[in-house]
Amino acid sequence: MAGFGSRDSLGLSSSAVKSLRMYFRANWSSSLVLGVLIGSGSVEVSLLGTDAEIRQDPVGTAKSLTLDAAVRMALDNNPGLRAVGGEIGAARGRAIQARSWPNPELELAAEEWPVNNGRGFSDAKQTLGISQTLPFPGKKAADRRIGSAGIRLSESEFAIRQTELVRDVKAAFFQALTAERSFEVSAQLVEVAESSAVSARKKAEAGATTYQEQLRAEVQREQARMNLTELGRDVALARQMLAKLMGLPDLDGMLFVGALKETPDTALAEDPTETWLPRHPSAMAARANLDRARLEHQRARMEPYPDVRLGVAGGRLGDTDQSIIELRLGIPLPILDTSKGRREEALAEVGIAEAEEHAVIQQLRHEWVNGRKRHQAAAEQVARYQQSLLPKVEEALRLVRIGFEEGKYEFIDLLDTQRTTAEARLDYQHRLLELNLAEAELEALLRPQSLPTTDNH
Repeated sequence: MAGFGSRDSLGLSSSAVKSLRMYFRANWSSSLVLGVLIGSGSVEVSLLGTDAEIRQDPVGTAKSLTLDAAVRMALDNNPGLRAVGGEIGAARGRAIQARSWPNPELELAAEEWPVNNGRGFSDAKQTLGISQTLPFPGKKAADRRIGSAGIRLSESEFAIRQTELVRDVKAAFFQALTAERSFEVSAQLVEVAESSAVSARKKAEAGATTYQEQLRAEVQREQARMNLTELGRDVALARQMLAKLMGLPDLDGMLFVGALKETPDTALAEDPTETWLPRHPSAMAARANLDRARLEHQRARMEPYPDVRLGVAGGRLGDTDQSIIELRLGIPLPILDTSKGRREEALAEVGIAEAEEHAVIQQLRHEWVNGRKRHQAAAEQVARYQQSLLPKVEEALRLVRIGFEEGKYEFIDLLDTQRTTAEARLDYQHRLLELNLAEAELEALLRPQSLPTTDNH
């Protein structure tokens, strides 16, 4: 039986064969490599590859990109996350400003200035003093609590964005990984289909097969080419999406390293909502927003109570040059403006925040239920492929190969079975993608990013 890498029998260059071997080694620990050896009328299908050879770079020039590295780069470079992080600094600034009292005022006054007689300014009562507004007791303390609540809200919103970014990066990485693997398999199938079409034409010209078989091989070749074009667009879009999340212009020269997880994490579907839901950043943000709204309402209720204005001044009394001291006290009268509108607005904001907190809790529960169902369905499909479908298609290919060697099947039957096997493998990769996406969603719920450490508020 002829060897796998012969150009005369296969129609592929040695580099193409090497690339084909490396791809299947990268994706399937016991990969089914479809080597079609035409010429002597024989076909060899061999099992190649080990887990230790996953995603090697034969040239050694490509930059490797793992999932963990992609997540780290996104957390460091994503502009949207940086913008949300800046809100924490803004909230801290507002909290600091809320602690500050209003500045004192320096006052210079000249009173009882004679206009027609006397020495003019010298005869006027002259004073120099300072005045300070004293907020009503409890107002500044309420402002400080509002500022602290604002910081907690900004921190929770930052943790939400972090969690969403990590989830989105995982999903984009899994999709890019699957797209590239599918493209590589499709490229190799195109090579096999083109070689098969050429061989079928030669056999038809030699009278060893029918013209119908030649047409079937050519149709499969065109279908493989169109599928490769579509997968090429999928690869470009997946890379572009991941690069955007990572804050990079592109991912040119990057070699994705890793594989989709094939064993479901059952712990993700077992945690009760009572344990993770209160700690989720979305729930914490909703509570922080409600706390701030309630503090704002308390502060609005104190608004009618007037701030006291105290002042002290010293000077001389006009023409007598007698030294004087003045004490001043000013209290606004809440007659025309009782801050009723502000109190009603703050009370309405409390109601809005309560409704939003309830909506967030309901949404998280809804996502949890749907995520569990999606994860369970994906796990069942993966298990069905692993336990039933893949073994069957591999056994079918083995039997057809034996039958072809014994003359029981036509060459086109072998090609159809090979294509069916490859498509089953590709479909299995998409089932794994669905499983990994479902787990990324559940991890965003159950294992979100922690709140950033902050200074004492």
